[in-house]
Amino acid sequence: MSGIEIYQTHDRHTQIEVKFEGDTVWLSQQQMAMLFKQTKQNISLHINNCFKERELSKRATVKDSLTVQKEGNRLINRKIELYNLDVIISVGYRVKSKRGTQFRQWATQRLKDHLVKGYTHNQKRLEQLQQTIRLIEKGGKTESLSLIEAKGLLEIISGYTQSFVLLNQFDSNKLTTERLNESITYEIRYDEAITAITELKKKLIEKNEASELFGNQKDESFAGILGNVVQSFGGEYLYKSIEEQAAHLLYFVIKNHPFSDGNKRIGAFLFIWFLEKNKHRFKKSGELKINDNALVALALLVAQSNPSDKEIMIKLIINLING
Repeated sequence: MSGIEIYQTHDRHTQIEVKFEGDTVWLSQQQMAMLFKQTKQNISLHINNCFKERELSKRATVKDSLTVQKEGNRLINRKIELYNLDVIISVGYRVKSKRGTQFRQWATQRLKDHLVKGYTHNQKRLEQLQQTIRLIEKGGKTESLSLIEAKGLLEIISGYTQSFVLLNQFDSNKLTTERLNESITYEIRYDEAITAITELKKKLIEKNEASELFGNQKDESFAGILGNVVQSFGGEYLYKSIEEQAAHLLYFVIKNHPFSDGNKRIGAFLFIWFLEKNKHRFKKSGELKINDNALVALALLVAQSNPSDKEIMIKLIINLING
């Protein structure tokens, strides 16, 4: 998705040109100052604190853009920094502005509208795949498939259809987050998490699978991560669902490296613990939502991912939880 849309505040006194690109929106510091009725200096302070406290990665949330400005009789190209929706929401939270919630709701709806339209082509492909499944299930004869081959193909297609769809959506950057569970009943407290990590460390050392460096905090960023996962805005969680909080917990612990050693293992441990406490670890069939091998692969994928791919990684984790 790319292009410009005009956002008008609820009081209709302010209009802002919002740049849409990919799966997010972008505003400059000047535009955020207009949106939140703050000075540009105040906005700059909040943005710097957002990165200083490691709430967000600057590399993943900021990009340069060229703009043409008139100076006297000349048109001058100037480079400005644009900030994505994560930064905009964070600044809105810090300045305690209701406009932040209003803008987030507007931008999210615009992004969802685009995603729905973008799925038309993929939906047709999925329908063709489903028609193939129905044909084989009915025992329809084909010129190219024997009965045994048809049965084998049916098992593969039926068993892994969702995987194929998920891979296609990942490749085309069109993953969505739907039907999420907002019944959050448990938040991981800092002191409780540290106690659990200490116990995990003890068991791993007994098995010669960890050193004394495991789980040692480098700074205060771990407490900040837990706070970020459960932060609220206007009385509502910023990450409203179990899946969103679990995904951000796993991502932040692995990518922000709050510990001297063991970040991937600790992130995976807290991820499963959070799902377990919120009664969201198992499917209705009793099968694990994320098994051992999937958890290892997911942790490694997050660790090796580019910070600029944060949003698509979060969506992938959410979809795997709901798979």
